[in-house]
Amino acid sequence: MHTQERLDGRALIYITIALLTWSSAYAAIAYALASFTPGEVALARLAIGAACFVLLLLARRSPLPKRSDWPQLAVLGVIGLTAYHVCLNYAETRIASGTAAILISLVPAVTAALSAVWIGERIGLRSAIGLAVALFGVVLVVLTSGKEVRFQPMAALVLVSVLASAIFFVGQKPFFVRNDMIGVTTFAFMAGTLGTVPFGLGLPHALVAAPWSHIAALVWLGIAPTFVGYLTWNAALRRASASQVSSFIYFSPPIAVLIGWVWLGEQPGWLTLVGGAITVGGVALANTKRRAPARTVSAEAVAAKEC
Repeated sequence: MHTQERLDGRALIYITIALLTWSSAYAAIAYALASFTPGEVALARLAIGAACFVLLLLARRSPLPKRSDWPQLAVLGVIGLTAYHVCLNYAETRIASGTAAILISLVPAVTAALSAVWIGERIGLRSAIGLAVALFGVVLVVLTSGKEVRFQPMAALVLVSVLASAIFFVGQKPFFVRNDMIGVTTFAFMAGTLGTVPFGLGLPHALVAAPWSHIAALVWLGIAPTFVGYLTWNAALRRASASQVSSFIYFSPPIAVLIGWVWLGEQPGWLTLVGGAITVGGVALANTKRRAPARTVSAEAVAAKEC
């Protein structure tokens, strides 16, 4: 990418909002799965999110992407939204949350690798070291926070979600350059929602039988983590590189531990806090660019300029 991209204050605000809303998704998914199948949760979540994006598109009169981009965006929507959410939801019914947290933390590293190969984003040695350090911090947080970690065949579905998410993040970048961001996101969500229909055919019947609290969990998933989360995340992706933005996903497990500490009184051990500090340091290192050496000007050049 040859566009001017920088991780400015507005991008950081967008990332913060996205991470806070996404951090609430795991608990809401687990709660909704008591009344709905994984496919039904994915369909309801994406359908509500897509409806919100359509309303925003109409309110702002944003144009849809160019027709020549529709086939590629449709494929991205099915990969990054349908495959991601269906696989993650099915995995959450079988594997421990700690296992999922560690595997999902591979998204930044996979995104950085895809960014370098696919769209030519340069990943320097400092950024690579920072990503590795942050991943180590995440693993330490999960292992010392009391979450169960048990790797089993179903964990492969989370790896599919990781790859699908990375493809979605990186694949959207070129379309933001030549299309409206809201239009791109709306079209991708429409395609992703259609892709989940075969997995959620029983949703109407399930809605009739489900208690209102479980339906409220679906509404929350569709509005907060899906509509608000993806809107702010894509806004950040438009302003900064995919590898930079995705590196902040490492903050999700420390945020979850912090929420449990403040809200539920689950005080973390000192190793968990150390892991969180390592994660913060790794993300900071990954997003700190080396300053260019100061240019020295000879006395002769100065004299020539003054003449």
